[in-house]
Amino acid sequence: MIEYHDTEWGVPLHDEHGLFEFLILEGAQAGLSWSTILNKRAAYRKAFAGFDPLRIARFDKRKVESLMHDAGIVRNRLKIESAIGNARAYLALRDSGISLDAFMWNFVDGKPVANRRKSVAQVPASTPVSDAMSKALKKAGFSFVGTTICYAHMQATGMVNDHLVDCFRYKELN
Repeated sequence: MIEYHDTEWGVPLHDEHGLFEFLILEGAQAGLSWSTILNKRAAYRKAFAGFDPLRIARFDKRKVESLMHDAGIVRNRLKIESAIGNARAYLALRDSGISLDAFMWNFVDGKPVANRRKSVAQVPASTPVSDAMSKALKKAGFSFVGTTICYAHMQATGMVNDHLVDCFRYKELN
């Protein structure tokens, strides 16, 4: 968790593949701790074809059943099927001429929002912006993209800087 915090969490990410990976992982995390998902990240990459949306979109019922027996991931049928549906939604978005990067970053006008949190208690679970992102993603066909998941995605991918102001990463990322 320390290495993830110090090197990855909150770093502005504009890579389509990385944004898609985080979207799937954040959905898998729903109701669980992030450390659980982070510890399973390598297994997720293997199980979900390196987060290649073209390959995931072709997963069928047999593949879902196989994934339900993969102890390396969260074996929740709804979350597994959501990842497949989200790959299809991502491809449809891309086919319509909209990149996931442009779609997501549009909610923060293309640049990170630097919050000034002094304590963890000040960090919200969701915001009006994550509400809007959730609604737009659902309209585009995505699932497991509630407002809390969207806010966690925004934090992880650097759309918002929620490092506390006394954290060394806060200044580095502003």
